[in-house]
Amino acid sequence: MRPFHSVFPSRREFLWRFGGGLGGAALAQMLGADRLLGADAAVHSTPGILSGGLHHAPRAKRVIQLFMNGGASQMDLFDYKPALFRRAGEAFNPGAGEHVEAPTSEPGKVLKPPFEFRQHGQSGRWVSSLLPHLAGCVDDLALLMAMQSRTNVHGPGRYLMNTGFLLPGFPCLGAWVSYALGSECDNLPTFVVLPDTKGLPYNQKGNFSAGFLPVANQGTIIQTASPTPIADLRPPSSAGYITPEADRAGLDLLRQMNRRHLAANDGDARLEGRIQSYELAAKMQLSAPEVFALDGETEATRQLYGLGEKTTEDFGRRCLLARRLVERGVRFVQVWSGAGGPTNNWDNHANIEKELPPMCAATDQPIAALLKDLKARGLLDDTLVLWTTEFGRMPFSQSGSGRDHNGGTFVGWMAGGGVKPGVAYGESDEWSWKAAHNPATNYDFHATVLHLLGLDHTRLTFRHDGSNRRLTDVHGEVIHELIS
Repeated sequence: MRPFHSVFPSRREFLWRFGGGLGGAALAQMLGADRLLGADAAVHSTPGILSGGLHHAPRAKRVIQLFMNGGASQMDLFDYKPALFRRAGEAFNPGAGEHVEAPTSEPGKVLKPPFEFRQHGQSGRWVSSLLPHLAGCVDDLALLMAMQSRTNVHGPGRYLMNTGFLLPGFPCLGAWVSYALGSECDNLPTFVVLPDTKGLPYNQKGNFSAGFLPVANQGTIIQTASPTPIADLRPPSSAGYITPEADRAGLDLLRQMNRRHLAANDGDARLEGRIQSYELAAKMQLSAPEVFALDGETEATRQLYGLGEKTTEDFGRRCLLARRLVERGVRFVQVWSGAGGPTNNWDNHANIEKELPPMCAATDQPIAALLKDLKARGLLDDTLVLWTTEFGRMPFSQSGSGRDHNGGTFVGWMAGGGVKPGVAYGESDEWSWKAAHNPATNYDFHATVLHLLGLDHTRLTFRHDGSNRRLTDVHGEVIHELIS
C-alpha cells in the first residue's frame, strides 16, 4: 500500500502537477485552506503569526495610514502659535543662548503662517483655514502635538517613521501588522500601498518593504492611475505568444527548478512566498476588478470624496479605494500624498504660501470624507486611521517665504479604532521649534498603534541575525492618554 502522504500530494506538488496556470494556483490555495491537500496544507490555516493569540484584546482590526510625503508644516496646519504672528519679521531668538541651525539653509526671520487659524468643535482645537473639511472632523481626532524625529533628512526620516530605523532593510509598520495578524480575507493582499499617481515617495519601495520578515508581508503597490493598476496580474495584450500551452510549459520548468531549490534549501521561505504570490494573483484576477470599479458607489459618495473635481480626484479616489479595501478584509492600507522630489509634495522650502495650499486642497476633503464615510458605515469603531509625515518645518524663513526641515517637533494624528476622540497630547514651545511637554517619538507612535491592534510591541519580535528584532527597536512607550 502506498503511504498516505504519497496518495495526497503536498500543496507544492499539487500546485505544479495540476496547476496549468494561475487558475490552478488559486484552486490549490483554496483546497489548502480547507486542509484538503495533505502534508503541508496547514500553511494557510492561520492568516497571521498571532491570529487567535493576540497579546490583549484589540480595539482596532485594520489600519488606514495617510502619509504626507515631505514634512508637513505643523505651525501652518495644526500648531497655532501667537508668537509667530507677534514677532513676524524679527530675528529668530529662542533665548537661553541656544544655537540655531537649519539643515539646508541659513536661519531667516520669524515667519508667521500666511493663513488664518480658527478654533473648531467642542474640543476647541485650532486648525488652519487650509483644512476647512478636516476642521469639521476635529472632535474625532487625537492629535500628537509634539512628535519628534531623530533626523531632519528625508530618507532616514521616512525610514524611521515607516520602519523604526534610520537605515534601509527593516520591515515597515504595515509589514509587521501583516506578519502578526494576516488578512481578514483570502483574495486580496494583506498590506496594500496606494502611492501618489505622480510617483513613488523618497526611498521608493523601501518604505513598503517586508525587510527580513517573510516576503509575503511586503506592501502590494496599486497604481490607481495606470490602465493596469496591479503590475503583472495578467499578461500584456501584446504578448500573444503567452498561450495556455506555453504557460504549462513554463510552469513545468519552474516546477523542476523549485524542486531542486527546495532540496538544497529546505528552510528558505522565499519560495513559499513566491508560491503564495502566485496563488494570490490568481484570486485577485477575480476579486480586484470589483474592488477598483467604483460604478457601484452612489453619486453622493463620489461627491463626498471629491471625485469628478480635478483638485481632489486623485487623492479622493485613493481614499475611497482604501475604504473599499478595508471593507473587504485588507488589514493595512497606506495612502501617500506627494511624490519624491523638490516639488508637488509637502517639502515646502521655497514658498509656503504658494506650495502648501495645493497639497491641502488635494487632500482635505478626501480625508474628511474618509472619516465620515467610515463612521457612517460603522467601520470607524474598529478601523484605525493615521495621519503621518516624517518631520515638521522651521518657524523661521528659508529663501524669504519657505520653511526648512525640522525634526524638533511636528504633528500627527489618529482617529477611530479605540482612539480617544477630541484630545491632544504633547505641546511644542512657543515657536513650534521644539517639543516642550510630553514629546512623542516614532517608537511611541508605533507602540500605540500596535497596542490598539492587540499587540505588545515588546513581544512582537522576529529572530534575525542572532537578535530578536522588533518594530520599536529597544524604545517606545504606549501613549495611554490617546486610548479611550
